Amino acid sequence: MRLSIRSKIILGYIFVLVCVVVFLGVISSRVASLQRETDFISQHDIEVHDLAHNIEKSLLDMETGQRGYMITGDTSYLEPYTAASSKWESEYNQLYRLLADNPEQQKNLEDIKANIDRWIEIAGKPSIEMKRSGQDAEVRTFFQRDPGKPEMDAMREKLTAFLDTEKGLTSERVQTLEDNNRRLITIIYLLWIVLAAISISAAVLISRNIVTTIKEVTGTIREIASGGNLNKRIHTRTRDEIAELGSATNDLLREVQQQNEMKEQIAATATLLQNEAGLASLSRVFVNRLASIFQVPYIVLYEAKEEELVRLASYAGEHEGEAGKSVIAWGQGLVGQCAADQSMITLDRVPNNYIHISSGLGSAVPTYLAVAPIVFEGRTLAVIEIAALVTFSKHQLDMLRQLLDTVGVTMHSVINRAQIQRLYMEAQTMNEELQAQSEEMQVQTEELQVQSEELQMQTDELQSLNDKLEYQKAQAEEAAAEMEKYAEQAKLSSNYKSEFLANMSHELRTPLNSMLILSQILSENKNGTLQEEEVNYANVIHSSGTDLLRLINDILDLSKVESGQIQLDISSINAGELPEIMYRYFAKTAEAKSLDFKVEIAPNVGDVFFSDELRLHQILRNLLSNAFKFTERGEVSLSIYKLDSVSTPQFSMPYETLAFAVRDTGIGITEEQQQVIFEAFKQADGATARKYGGTGLGLSISLQFAKLLGGELVVESEPGKGSTFTLYLPYQTEYVDESPMLVMQAEAAAAISGPLSTASAQAARPVGSRIYAEEPATDPPAAEDMFLEDSALFDGKKILVVDDDIRNVYALANALERYNMQVLTAQNGYECLDLLQAEPDIDMILMDIMMPEMDGYQTMRNIRQTLEMTDLPILALTAKAMKEDRDKCLAAGASDYLSKPLNINEVIARIKVWLTRSEI
Repeated sequence: MRLSIRSKIILGYIFVLVCVVVFLGVISSRVASLQRETDFISQHDIEVHDLAHNIEKSLLDMETGQRGYMITGDTSYLEPYTAASSKWESEYNQLYRLLADNPEQQKNLEDIKANIDRWIEIAGKPSIEMKRSGQDAEVRTFFQRDPGKPEMDAMREKLTAFLDTEKGLTSERVQTLEDNNRRLITIIYLLWIVLAAISISAAVLISRNIVTTIKEVTGTIREIASGGNLNKRIHTRTRDEIAELGSATNDLLREVQQQNEMKEQIAATATLLQNEAGLASLSRVFVNRLASIFQVPYIVLYEAKEEELVRLASYAGEHEGEAGKSVIAWGQGLVGQCAADQSMITLDRVPNNYIHISSGLGSAVPTYLAVAPIVFEGRTLAVIEIAALVTFSKHQLDMLRQLLDTVGVTMHSVINRAQIQRLYMEAQTMNEELQAQSEEMQVQTEELQVQSEELQMQTDELQSLNDKLEYQKAQAEEAAAEMEKYAEQAKLSSNYKSEFLANMSHELRTPLNSMLILSQILSENKNGTLQEEEVNYANVIHSSGTDLLRLINDILDLSKVESGQIQLDISSINAGELPEIMYRYFAKTAEAKSLDFKVEIAPNVGDVFFSDELRLHQILRNLLSNAFKFTERGEVSLSIYKLDSVSTPQFSMPYETLAFAVRDTGIGITEEQQQVIFEAFKQADGATARKYGGTGLGLSISLQFAKLLGGELVVESEPGKGSTFTLYLPYQTEYVDESPMLVMQAEAAAAISGPLSTASAQAARPVGSRIYAEEPATDPPAAEDMFLEDSALFDGKKILVVDDDIRNVYALANALERYNMQVLTAQNGYECLDLLQAEPDIDMILMDIMMPEMDGYQTMRNIRQTLEMTDLPILALTAKAMKEDRDKCLAAGASDYLSKPLNINEVIARIKVWLTRSEI
């Protein structure tokens, strides 16, 4: 009988588990009993005490209400008396039922009830009736003798005795419960000791059987390792997993032996091939070597040319039909397909009429065929076809692939040497030709004298030459016209690209709009209906959508820069505001990563300089974002200083220059990586992209913007010590059209995803020493908090949302209704016009542009011209973010413009602005 280690262990565990089940049965029985006792105390006793106290309180309320009414005559004092009169009997009945198991306590309750009934009969009701009938003298007499007081005192004494009895019973039950708990713990310890003893005994018995056998196998393996004899195999006598271990070890020894054999064959082949100088001789030696290694009868090698494969060498066949075709086209047959696909092809069943292996004694048909390419650096150099009598094993196929890789390197070297030799011979020939031409030049020099004498004769020929020049001029003008035509075509292609970018922006931003708005609403969880994990899900959705929007904006910016469709907006920039702005963007990031963040402005930098503020902020945000991304500890800083000039091997700026240096103590960048990081869609390496994410667009866009602004962006870095990215810009303290940054303006408008941060509009904080450390930046109040101060402004306002995308309508409606606004919807321009005529008191319209039947442009024109609603605020919402789209919206009659996807806080802010204007 074969009893495996697994079976031994399982049997041991089964035995232990049976003991555990018995143990658990005993414990469960005792725990259930204790639970019943605990439930009885927690439910029965507590409820009895509560009901008894409630009855006592009701009687106190009755007595207090009676006395208050008797003294004051105010009927309101009878309210607690009346309520307690109807309540105490139901509580008494409930308490009486709970004491069904204690007749003695029920008898006590009956006595208490008799006292209560007598008090009501002789004191409560009579006194109230006397007071109601106005018998004040009788009331005073009643209180002087007060016949109900003895009954009330007796009732209180009996009720106190009743409660004391119940408390004593509860104490007895608790003590009994504690005794049972102690007995249960004692039982648990005893059962645990028994179970431990049984488990340890079973484990010792099973492990002894296993370890004894394993030691035998280990000794055999050590003997093989010390002797180094790979031919020796392990012999096991057991019939369990140890036998399988020995078999696996034997397989490992066999695999190591095969690997050593493979390495020896590859090394010998490489040594044999390195002495061959010609491709033909190299191929013959290699084919013969393969035939010897794999013991195969037929091999053919084809050299790969540009359009065909040519037979270069063969084994056991040199004529057409004996060893395959002489020439094969690319993609033709198995050989041609193998060359094209660069992958091995094997056939296990070869037809009988495919090829015959013949010798002096007879012939046979091969049963196995392998066609394999010889590839070097992605280029097919040759294809080899092997016919064998037996199927190749996996080990043989692996050896064949490595041999092909080895010969590929050697064959590439031979081909290169042949090409170098051919080029050398061509150079020799050209040198001889140059020598001959030099001699001819000498002869021509001697002839120049003769030619000078013939100049007069050539004057007559000038007229003919002028005619030829006129003809060439006409041809040049025709070529210029053709070039102008090509220029028009190029401009048309550029327009197509711009239109494509605009359409792509619309198609990508439209679904993002509803996703971002709804995820923002969910993440705020104003109704408190979502769990914390669900709020986190909404935050992740909103964050991912924001990242996707940032990627779309980066791609559009890069495309516009490359096509020259960026127009700079040069204006004055307050240098003192830059630290505040950058802190608003990155203070939270620095705090989250425990990094020091500071901004330093040199004293020689003036308060105001001229540049494109939007593009400058975008460059600095990209550089600082990268610095924080790749820095785990230390600090990130931004230094702003002025230089008289800048001169480097790459560029020169011979005028006053403003430098923005972003330094970090992060992972750093190698010299090789610094050559590619400014290229679009490229990062330092694949590992960086996997660990830190990103698209590789930020630095490329920043470099393009820097050049548009007339400056440069450079990097200095050392791996492991950090990086410094420095932006150099011309230092302009006044607006000059001929400044270096302005001559590079493009023709098209820049598309922006949204308005710039309002931080630049705030007053700059005092500069002082002009060093800004990482002091906590005060975040601006959330937009919704600011809007809540004007709930009165939004309450009841009628807002018409015009959009054909039901997702956007749903998202906007939910967002606006949170501010108590009344939302009407329309899916196209016709529905919008009909609603305006039916609801003339609409306060504002949120108008989508791309709609069926009648788009937003035509709808706004009809509102302004046909309906003559010139003062109605219209906020245009479009997924197209090009500047010309904004201009078209305003020209069609829009009051304001926002690009999708929308930031709901910004939408509310714009609505507030226009509602305020309309009320003024």
